[in-house]
Amino acid sequence: MELSDVRGKIETIDEEILHLIAERTDLASSVLKLKKGDGKSIKDVMQEQFVLNRAIDRATELNLDTGSIKQIFEILIRMNIERQHELSGEGNLP
Repeated sequence: MELSDVRGKIETIDEEILHLIAERTDLASSVLKLKKGDGKSIKDVMQEQFVLNRAIDRATELNLDTGSIKQIFEILIRMNIERQHELSGEGNLP
């Protein structure tokens, strides 16, 4: 296998990751509607901790750096919260 082949595979995986992040972020609209319907606020500390713990546990099983995985999921959670704020008209738009 050539270096260019490996880099091509990495590029394909990166593209898949970006599509999954977009799909995850798009779910913010559904989450926001359901939270509003249940009278819940956008920020849900217990759910955030559940998601982080789940990611860290899975990272451990896959022998991945749990610190880095935690940071990635903190970013994903923050992106989703920011998107929910934008959709509710509370975004940080100029």
